[in-house]
Amino acid sequence: MEFGPRAVEDLVLTSAPGKAAASPLQRAPCLRTGAPPTEASLFGGVYAGRRVLVTGHTGFKGSWLAMWLRDLGARVFGLALPAATGPSHHALLGGPIEEALVDLRDAAAVACAVRGFEPEVIFHLAAQPLVRRSYREPAATFDTNVMGVVHLLEAVRATPGVRVVVNATSDKCYLNRHTSAGYREGDALGGHDPYSASKACAEIVSASYRASFLAPGDGRPAVALATARAGNVIGGGDWSEDRLVPDLVRAARAGRVSAIRNPGATRPWQHVLEPLAGYLLLGQRLLADPVACARPWNFGPDAAGHASVGDVVQAFAAHWSAVRHRVDGAAHPHEAALLHLDCASAREQLAWHPVWDLATTLARTARWYRRFHEHGDVASAGDLACYVADARAASLAWAV
Repeated sequence: MEFGPRAVEDLVLTSAPGKAAASPLQRAPCLRTGAPPTEASLFGGVYAGRRVLVTGHTGFKGSWLAMWLRDLGARVFGLALPAATGPSHHALLGGPIEEALVDLRDAAAVACAVRGFEPEVIFHLAAQPLVRRSYREPAATFDTNVMGVVHLLEAVRATPGVRVVVNATSDKCYLNRHTSAGYREGDALGGHDPYSASKACAEIVSASYRASFLAPGDGRPAVALATARAGNVIGGGDWSEDRLVPDLVRAARAGRVSAIRNPGATRPWQHVLEPLAGYLLLGQRLLADPVACARPWNFGPDAAGHASVGDVVQAFAAHWSAVRHRVDGAAHPHEAALLHLDCASAREQLAWHPVWDLATTLARTARWYRRFHEHGDVASAGDLACYVADARAASLAWAV
């Protein structure tokens, strides 16, 4: 379970309405002793004042990343389609951002936007991210997830100031052998469903561009390109279709029983901030060493964070009595039944470690949605503040 092109003249460059909000680290601190780290000091301070482009900033992960980058002092730009869901986490956050609302499939529009923004660092999160939709729309999925990467990297080639690209693909890019052993970065790529296959293709495209066009040579500087393969992410602000937590939340709000498919399927579950910390840390390392770190990386939970869909539903429901479910026994398109990640490389070579265990992640996520639906609160800033404080308490290098 998964936790038409615009013309160049339709390119929209906007700044979202509203004043810049106070930093969440100042606005909603955790109750911890000691002075909190300043935003500029996190991740070695490398993002303060830097021009950073987030593709997919109107989506779930992208909106959280854009918020965090603003708090790090970066000048953030966004490139995406308008938010596909209502409510929209991006709109609820309300922070000002310069954005281009264009389709990745429009190469000219993408090139125009990247050239106009002149970013130094790019985090590429824009994608068609849903397995079940990929069965309904396979051509569009491949077009967005494969040719979209090509269009972005062609734009990078034409924009001299870009130094770093982090392409967020998926843990589903691996050829699934239905084994309990965790997949490592050197394992074979593949994909049964169109979404998974498209992400494997995006990995191959990235490796090709890294070797053929972005390595230093002929007087041109290197562009450090890495790919990031994250497990299932959950957290507040996700209203996507066919995702476990949003489906549970929608049913709870409507007083319905949620139909759960594949309750025995096992996934690596983590809070959305976990891989985002990995992406930001990877970007920091790529700026410092554009050769050694320019490769694929896994970002996933510890062994205890690998749990079945059924167990996650039960634990989530324990925090919100309105959540009820039943098993949907109908036939559904194929989805992998077993998926584990081995993240030893990120832990040993990047010093990246998860901050929140699965119990904390589920409690935080349920609390976010309850506060939003019962009181209209958007708790993202507070969650970020507590996540950073917990990372600091754990003495993680990026946070202290």
